[in-house]
Amino acid sequence: TPSNSSAASDVYKRQRNYWAEIDFSRFTVSLCSGITVLALIYALANLALALAWWYLLTGLGARTTCRWAVGNYGISQLAKYVPGNIFHLAGRQALGMAAGIPGFALVKSSVWELGLIALAGALFSFLVLPFFLTSLTTPMATGALALVAAIVGFAVRSLSGVAAARAFVLYLGFHVVSGLIFVGLIGMLTDDCYSLPWVAVGASYVVAWLIGMLTPGAPAGVGVRELVLLFLLKNVVAESQLLLAVVLGRLVTVVGDLVFFGVAFFQIQKQKA
Repeated sequence: TPSNSSAASDVYKRQRNYWAEIDFSRFTVSLCSGITVLALIYALANLALALAWWYLLTGLGARTTCRWAVGNYGISQLAKYVPGNIFHLAGRQALGMAAGIPGFALVKSSVWELGLIALAGALFSFLVLPFFLTSLTTPMATGALALVAAIVGFAVRSLSGVAAARAFVLYLGFHVVSGLIFVGLIGMLTDDCYSLPWVAVGASYVVAWLIGMLTPGAPAGVGVRELVLLFLLKNVVAESQLLLAVVLGRLVTVVGDLVFFGVAFFQIQKQKA
């Protein structure tokens, strides 16, 4: 909608203006090292997504190896940065069919992937509710998430089998790591970090990531993720620190995806040799 476009444009303007005012003397060796470590952790977290895809394929009867699934998932993931937000799925479909995997199984695996990863991410909205419901404490919200996640996991296993349930657990793990990475960035940039509601901050990143992923046409959720984070955390983290964390968070995910792509590419080349 026009209002959403205007809001997203405002986010980009504020990010650009703040980036121009950044004091790069703050980028100490320890901060740069921390960002590098977080990028490597994110690259490793991508392994959970690739393994989940392999579980879904095997659950659908597709005969493939774990190494093949991880390699081809890794080299197709960069296409999510292309406007349209579907080209990584199309690339995975083409790679799978070229390897002899039935096209219908590949399509179903993509549908299951989107559904389960969205469902897993949506559960983290429980942890954001204390921002809006003062009577709801973080332990209560965490307990609700754990209970609902267990119920959903059991339902997925009962209706679709062990493979789908394992994929769901891996998606939950990926979201946890993603949230912790953002928490780590905020912690490195905030002076008084001990007073922040860290659980809600990490969950806010997951919710923002999910909304960005589900937004049609937004490559890797660019703009949408940042807009949601500013809305959720505007009264929790100073805007200057939040905007910088958002910029660095995007850097961490891009570098992490590139690292995972590189490892996957060399693995496939090694298989061909």
